[in-house]
Amino acid sequence: MIRKIGLYFLSLWLLFVLIIIITVKVPISFSKDSSFVGLSFLLSTNVIPLLSLLAILIGVISYWDFRYQMKGTPELSFKITEIENIDYEHLTFLTTYIIPLVCFQFDNFKYIVVFVLLLLVIGSIYIRTDLFYANPTLAILKFRIYKVTGEFRNGEVRQSRILICKQNLKKNDRVKYLKLDERIYYASKIITNE
Repeated sequence: MIRKIGLYFLSLWLLFVLIIIITVKVPISFSKDSSFVGLSFLLSTNVIPLLSLLAILIGVISYWDFRYQMKGTPELSFKITEIENIDYEHLTFLTTYIIPLVCFQFDNFKYIVVFVLLLLVIGSIYIRTDLFYANPTLAILKFRIYKVTGEFRNGEVRQSRILICKQNLKKNDRVKYLKLDERIYYASKIITNE
C-alpha cells in the first residue's frame, strides 16, 4: 500500500513542478538600496511551492525505492506468450488528471481546499483500482507498460498481467519480476546468450 501511495506521488511529479512554477513568489529587485526580505517572509509566502517540493521529494524517494526493490528480487521469472503495448495509459492519466488540476486558483483558500480534496479522492481511486501503473512520470523516465499473458512455473498460465519495464519486450521473452500487486509487476528482461 505504501509503495502504491509513493507511486501516486511520483505520477503527480509534473503537476507539482507546474504548481511550483505558477505559485512561487520570490521578490527580485536590482536597485542599489534593495535588501534581503528575510527567510521567514520567503517561507511564509511560498507554502504551496514548499509543499509541492515535499511531494516531489516523496515521489523521488518512491522512485529510488522502486528501482532498489527490483535489484534485490529473487530470480522469479516467466515466459511471455502474448503481449500488448499499452503505453497510451500514461497519456490518459496526464490529460485526465494533471492538466485540469494546474488550472486551479492557488491564491484562493477555498480552491486550495478543493484541490487537496480532489488529490485525495483521485489518489484513493488511483490506488484502489490499481491504476498506479498509468504513471506519466514513469513514461518520462523511459518505462513502458505491457499487458501480457505469461507461462509461469509448472506450466501455469496467467492472463492480463501488467508489466512496467524499461526494455522493449516481445513474445517469447523471459522476464524476472517484482510483484507490485496481484496483477501488476515491475519486470526486467532476462538476457540469454543464444
